Amino acid sequence: MSMQAQIYDKLAAAISCKHLNIVNESHMHSRGEESHFKVVVVSEEFVGKRLLQRHRKVNEVLQRELANHIHALSIHAYTPDEYSEKAGQIPDSPGCLGGSKLDN
Repeated sequence: MSMQAQIYDKLAAAISCKHLNIVNESHMHSRGEESHFKVVVVSEEFVGKRLLQRHRKVNEVLQRELANHIHALSIHAYTPDEYSEKAGQIPDSPGCLGGSKLDN
């Protein structure tokens, strides 16, 4: 199973999501390893929770993957109303200065 699928399955099992999207951004950063991801998770569970609490929840669920496989994780955690206000538009992930980007 791909790392992208593992991330999706773990988050879907742990958080009641209205929308969940995992984007593998490794091609923009690494040498072919599945190590850079963007997570977009929309859940009623985030209502009344601060951004830090939302990110901690995602990090807690993916603790093993973050310790062993994932180099970078861009987390976008929204309530359904926040996601609706954004019309589904998620910011681009920042560029990476490590790995193959510095290879000549």
